[in-house]
Amino acid sequence: MTDVLVIGAGPAGAFAAHRAADLGARTALVAREDFGGIAANDGPVPVRTLAHAARLLREARQLDRYGIAVDGFRLDYSRLLERVDEVVRDIRTHSALRSQIDGLGVKVHEHAGTAHFVDPHTVETSRGLRLHGDKIILCTGGVSRRLTVPGAELTHTHSDAWALREVPPSMLVIGAGATGVQVASIFTAFGSRVQLFQTGPRILPSEDEDVSAVVAEAFRERGMVVRENLDAIGSFDRTPNGVRMHFFQDGVPDSVEAALVIVAVGWTADTARLDLPAAGVETDERGFVAVDAYQRTSVPHIFAAGDVTGRLMLVPQAAQSGFVAATNAVRGPSLPLWDQISPIGSFTDPEYAQVGLTETNARRKHDVIVATVRLDAAARPVIDGRTTGFCKLIVDRTTHQILGCHVVGERAVETSQVAAVAMTAHLPVQDLARIPLSFPTYAAIVGRAAYIAARRLGLDAGGSQYEPPAEAP
Repeated sequence: MTDVLVIGAGPAGAFAAHRAADLGARTALVAREDFGGIAANDGPVPVRTLAHAARLLREARQLDRYGIAVDGFRLDYSRLLERVDEVVRDIRTHSALRSQIDGLGVKVHEHAGTAHFVDPHTVETSRGLRLHGDKIILCTGGVSRRLTVPGAELTHTHSDAWALREVPPSMLVIGAGATGVQVASIFTAFGSRVQLFQTGPRILPSEDEDVSAVVAEAFRERGMVVRENLDAIGSFDRTPNGVRMHFFQDGVPDSVEAALVIVAVGWTADTARLDLPAAGVETDERGFVAVDAYQRTSVPHIFAAGDVTGRLMLVPQAAQSGFVAATNAVRGPSLPLWDQISPIGSFTDPEYAQVGLTETNARRKHDVIVATVRLDAAARPVIDGRTTGFCKLIVDRTTHQILGCHVVGERAVETSQVAAVAMTAHLPVQDLARIPLSFPTYAAIVGRAAYIAARRLGLDAGGSQYEPPAEAP
């Protein structure tokens, strides 16, 4: 019998298998398809590659501003897809984690098919593999939530969007959370006529309100139709040119047609075929696998990590929870999942990113000051011709700790990491303002916001590069 059997080979499963084997456990890792899971094969890696192509198109359109003459350019989508495949293959081939897992003696079963429980210690896959584990860690990830209205079978998921072999002339995207806006932004850049729909009052509802407003405005400026405050979707019908969606807004029935409809209304645990009752594993009220602080399920020898638990569903957090689950599976419940600063961002146009509290949530429990730097007032964005956006710092007036950072604009995801490091180190805002970040860079915009916050708090940020030079006597 295997000491630790890990089901799912995405970030959570890969880190769980590595940790279990590193602690000396005989470990097996079962992948439904390729090693790497959705992150490498259907998530951040291929999506970031497509987003990079969209960035190159945007940059090409402003070459003339910099005196660079071109005879024209066009998107060869089939060649782009070849590049996506190359990137995915290269990352999978050269993955340091995969080589380390192999070096630790983990038995990796790729293309094993969908797994299901036979009993609490036994798993069988749809391709005939049968495995036993003293301890089992579930890392099967999540799947897109589907609509249940008439004609919903005519719609597609974000995975279908990334698998398209050509750019559709028009597209409806239902749901304006992180996944929906990423699909909408990328295909707008590729030339598709995109309409983005959100039932709530604003797109990106989990982001700071200023972020939602600026991103929505930028989307509209780029030709996207953004429709918020949708009442309900009634149905979908097939048409000669695609699909028609019937909906209600402000109590009035309406309809719109496009070649393709992408639904991105949420994420649910991928457990439908696991047969959890056969093992006695319970789910929570949302349908995710219920776990305690040690990543244990309702069955003491079965653990779960990553998206299947419904916690913060991001690659770094999935990897961390896999590490914790494996540690406790081998050593017993000794390591709880720790609180963490979790930067979040998306590769849209413009990019957006956040770490910590939104301004609204911060004001509920703290006396705060807010410092905002517009990108059109910073050197690097002006140099690059990418001046849409801002950097906002939210700081506790009493402790001087940074409670949140929100960035919209070019390189927003990378920029936010500066604030994440400062927050993790509990760096007072005046100390962040004193760090001589390189100029001109996007990262330095965080330092400038820190300097503004420190001055508003009456703190000494002496020595800061953002402090105007003293006047001569």
